Order: sequence, then C-alpha cells, then structure tokens
Amino acid sequence: MHESNQKLKMSLYAALMAGITAILAQLTIPLPLVPITVQTLAIGLCATILGRRYGTLAVMIYVAMGAIGLPVFSEAKGGFMVLIGPTGGYIVGFIIAAYVTGLILEKTSFTLLPAVVANIAGMVITLVLGAVQLKFIASLSWEQAMSGGVIPFLLVGVIKAILAAILGVTIRRRLMSAKLLPKEETRAA
Repeated sequence: MHESNQKLKMSLYAALMAGITAILAQLTIPLPLVPITVQTLAIGLCATILGRRYGTLAVMIYVAMGAIGLPVFSEAKGGFMVLIGPTGGYIVGFIIAAYVTGLILEKTSFTLLPAVVANIAGMVITLVLGAVQLKFIASLSWEQAMSGGVIPFLLVGVIKAILAAILGVTIRRRLMSAKLLPKEETRAA
C-alpha cells in the first residue's frame, strides 16, 4: 500500500478509536467510594492496538472532541472547563499515557507481558498527573490528593491495565492477520 494511503488508513483507525473511547468513557461501574469508568481501559487499547504515534493521535482526537464541548468524557461531560477542573489532569494525562504505553511496546514487543507493563506505566502516569492537578485545583494536601485521587484507583487500574493488554494484543494480532493493520507499525519511527 502506498505510504500516503497507509497514513490515511491509520489516521482513520485513530479517529475510530477516539470514537470508541468516547463510548467506553460512558460506561461506569458504580463502587461504594468512587465510580470506575472504562475510559482508561480505552486509552490503553488505543496505544496497545495502534502503537505510539496513532494511539496518541486517537487520544488527542478524543481529548480535542471533549475540549470543544462534545460530551465524550465520563458522565457525558465536555468542554474546556473539564480540562482545567479538578479531574482535568487525568484527561490530559491520557495523552502522555498513550504515548508512553505505545513507546514501551514499540521498544519491546506487542506481546502480553510488555503490554501489561506498558499499560500499568500508562495507568501510573494518568493517576499521578491527575493527582497533581487535583491537588492544586481543589487546594488539597499531597496526602489528600493521593488518598482521594490515586489510592482508590490503583487496584482497579491494574485490572484495567491487564485487560487492556490482553484485549489490545489480541485485537492487534487479529487486525494484522487480516492485513488491516500493517506489520511495520510495531517498530514505527
């Protein structure tokens, strides 16, 4: 396939994954202390399936859709105010998490163990950046930001990272077998 056609195809996959992320962000698992969304699982899928470049593009499209006001963030929220609010650090962190997750996979391999490690790294990045913004926007102490914005999400975050790794590697392999995803993307520049 011609390189410009390949870039267009991968960009379309990124847009599709942004849409899937918007849908998955609306799925919430109600827990006693904090509700858990499937949004972060979707971020891991973007990077695990599409790699660093196009996985990050997918997340940037998703964040941009929300920033302009589309109700794509969890609980059908949208708008720039969400990004500068208490939870905005998590959303901005998704972009960096997708990049780092994809980078780790490209430097190692798109197999299960590296995918688990990469997705856990992405989860940690998201939680840390989220807690930093939460601390400053909500005028919390570091202890309060960590106990309210990180600790409750660690166990579920690890579970979602493992699921993103398993699903992402499986979907990626199937797309490659069907020649819908190029093999060259595993070591993209």
